[in-house]
Amino acid sequence: MERSFKTEVESLRLGDGDVFHGEGILAVTKALLQSGVSYVGGYQGSPISHLIDVLVDAKPLMDELGVHLETSTSEAAAGAMLAASINYPIRGAVTWKSPVGTNVASDALSNISSSGLVGGGMIILGEDYGEGASVIQERSHAFAMKSSMWLLDPRPNLTTIVNMVEKGFELSEASNSIVMMQLRIRTCHVYGRFDAKDNRSGTISRNNKLSTPEFDMMRLPQPGFTGAQERLKMDKRLPAAIQFIKDNKLNEVLPGDLSEVGIILQGGITNTVLRVMQRIGLADAFGNARIPMMVLNVTYPMVPDEISNFCAGKRAVLVMEEGHPDYIEQAVSTILRRADLNTKLHGKDVLPMGGEYTADVVLKGLAAFLDKTRPAGVDHLIEEANAQSAEIAGYKTQANALVGAAIPGRNPTFCTGCPERPIFSSVKLMERELGKTHVSGDIGCHSFGMYAPFNVGNTCVGYGLGLASSTGIAANFGKRTISIMGDGGFWHNGLTTGVASATYNNADSVLIVMKNGYTSATGWQFLPSSLQRRDGLVKGDQTVENALKGVGIKWMKTVNNYKVADVAKVLKEAMSTVEKGLKVIIAEGECMLAKQRRVRAEDAKNIAEGKRVAKPKFGIDEAVCTGDHSCIRLSGCPSLAIKDNPDKLRQDPIATVVETCVGCGLCGEVSHAAILCPSFYKTEVVHNPSWIEARMTGLRRRVIAWLATPEAAPTPALPVPAAFAQAAE
Repeated sequence: MERSFKTEVESLRLGDGDVFHGEGILAVTKALLQSGVSYVGGYQGSPISHLIDVLVDAKPLMDELGVHLETSTSEAAAGAMLAASINYPIRGAVTWKSPVGTNVASDALSNISSSGLVGGGMIILGEDYGEGASVIQERSHAFAMKSSMWLLDPRPNLTTIVNMVEKGFELSEASNSIVMMQLRIRTCHVYGRFDAKDNRSGTISRNNKLSTPEFDMMRLPQPGFTGAQERLKMDKRLPAAIQFIKDNKLNEVLPGDLSEVGIILQGGITNTVLRVMQRIGLADAFGNARIPMMVLNVTYPMVPDEISNFCAGKRAVLVMEEGHPDYIEQAVSTILRRADLNTKLHGKDVLPMGGEYTADVVLKGLAAFLDKTRPAGVDHLIEEANAQSAEIAGYKTQANALVGAAIPGRNPTFCTGCPERPIFSSVKLMERELGKTHVSGDIGCHSFGMYAPFNVGNTCVGYGLGLASSTGIAANFGKRTISIMGDGGFWHNGLTTGVASATYNNADSVLIVMKNGYTSATGWQFLPSSLQRRDGLVKGDQTVENALKGVGIKWMKTVNNYKVADVAKVLKEAMSTVEKGLKVIIAEGECMLAKQRRVRAEDAKNIAEGKRVAKPKFGIDEAVCTGDHSCIRLSGCPSLAIKDNPDKLRQDPIATVVETCVGCGLCGEVSHAAILCPSFYKTEVVHNPSWIEARMTGLRRRVIAWLATPEAAPTPALPVPAAFAQAAE
């Protein structure tokens, strides 16, 4: 979720002699300001979305330093910003989630990489990799190698991170190349301290603008020059980068007394490896390890002399490289063979080919490496490592035995009250009458519609590409297809790659645009169509509707997401109308998390001021609920649960509404639209009621209390036959 850094950004003003305390993202921001950047841009995305948030909150300081901040509509737009450093000695940085963001920006990056840079250019990547990642399982390493961009992977402590940012700009300038710095999730949010420096204004900035343009054909990736640019990459820029890395000792060698073996590892997993070594007695709490370690804060390019010098005299070396393919291990193997070193190389033979290297994974791999190499004097530590690994496996076996049956997987789902959930309920209702159709999904919160209970979404291939991905199947399908995109994906590239293309090609299909007002999946960042901008100003006419009209959309209808029956009706109309062309349904409903954040503050203020505030609450009549749970299957709301049936004559558990309900009303709307049981009811909790409401409430309570007494019962209770009484018991 989005958070405010208004308090923390004051630490960005620290200078020489001060000590900075904070988390990784703030440290990166401080390092950028210390490096004299003139422009910063990016596209929001976990785990580096806070970098843009920090810079927005630090706007007064950015203005003082003349730093331009661009909240880009896509990674392609952000990547193209680095073109400012092609001709001019301007330092700049851009940021996004990788690898998906890098894929979007690839066109700009390839061209800029061919041209080369005069000023320093850096890409800060959120390397969201591992089992819990929200992106496809790819690494940035391949893209860095492909386009000759240097890849930094700093050790997760603030001093190293800040140093690598500052040195990264120098490396970029020394080699005229783009530098990428990847930050894992834990690195982004690690806390620590470092000695601060004074912030620097760029030599060229908004406060000291250029007066004349610079033109040089050699800096344009055009025919006749790209061949020469490629030779420059190999003959000058790559050697210059290797020399700079070597001269400035960007990679670290941590000594150890077990010199017959060693470990070469990515900088980003150093803390995990040291922690595992500490657990088995191979390192202390201060990071002093017994096995020599070569920490690659720069994973591409490799420095052959450093690798060969580290491996010389060692019987075996373990390469710890998270992910697949094993680029680093292959490079180390080549370096050793060319240096005619017979050091035995281990890596993916003892460690998993892919996946995140968590502490348990590293422990098991390190134990296997030590078992294979048997360095002198550590047999008892090998036994300890194997024992701990076996103990962890035993805990997992014990847990499985205690649980019994396998725990069902819990897929991600919409938040309680999410305005996008009822759209998928409406699609399910529409399909009851018109049959199933192909639905092209998209990246964003709405991708949760692909999970149970909806299972709506046959493809999901990229952010904003829902409509574009349907074009091949739509022409070959027996009925109209449905595509889905959010307003974030719409502005990212859905308008051009999807809507404009569909209009140009006379596509006859249906598009649903989820208009919730924010880029919600990454933390409620503002969009061009948000009601306000990042600086708080109210927006004008830059709306989704106007953009759709501008590219020629004629059939366009806006629906209230929570009115399920109405949405289903519009969907059926869009699927069956004789009118040809793209039909767009704008599903309007503000992100519930953002709405609750705003409404709760407003309600608390009004209650404190004595103003009337009514909060809706929904419930289920236990006597009416049939226990078939159709409401749960059609809405999927987390606030709908089940509980034991209070009627002893009925076995099926009944539905219930738990305390997390936000009063959106979807459960009742779905039940009404699907003609389910009328067991849902709505009440209101009123704060600061009027005197009439207070009097009426008191009267109602007295009447109910009177009716509930035995004396007030109109007829005596009938005797229950013995057989029924026994059955009830």
